[in-house]
Amino acid sequence: MRTQRQVVNHSLRKRAVLRDLLTNRVGPLDVCDASPYLKNAARFHGEPTDERCPICRSENLTHVHYIYGDELRQSAGQARTLAELPPLAMTLREFQVFVVEVCLGCDWNHLVEQYLLGRDGLTESGPEQTAVGGVPATDASDGRRRREARR
Repeated sequence: MRTQRQVVNHSLRKRAVLRDLLTNRVGPLDVCDASPYLKNAARFHGEPTDERCPICRSENLTHVHYIYGDELRQSAGQARTLAELPPLAMTLREFQVFVVEVCLGCDWNHLVEQYLLGRDGLTESGPEQTAVGGVPATDASDGRRRREARR
């Protein structure tokens, strides 16, 4: 997606949990604890993947996308399909997406990644942003001062 930014990948944490499981530091019941709400969200709003569950190895994982943000109000915390995210990203300034992988067979679940979406990502062009006349501007007040000086 065009406005995706500040991506945090949680694969190292997943590897640590799986390592703890293999070395018997934690049991399968400690990591296979998906709530009924998460399992229903995976069934109705989840995106199936080709990746096998690392615990049971019999089911494919499902990714569930949860959205959070101030502008969402009552919709914050809801699961959305991947197809619903781009229209939301064009209508809202900023919201955060959490991607959780779920196995419907053994109840394995883990946070895969999180990122920001929204229109604010379209306007941010960093320090290369230019004011009127191609003069670089570091912030809005500098741009206004330069425009007033030209008058």
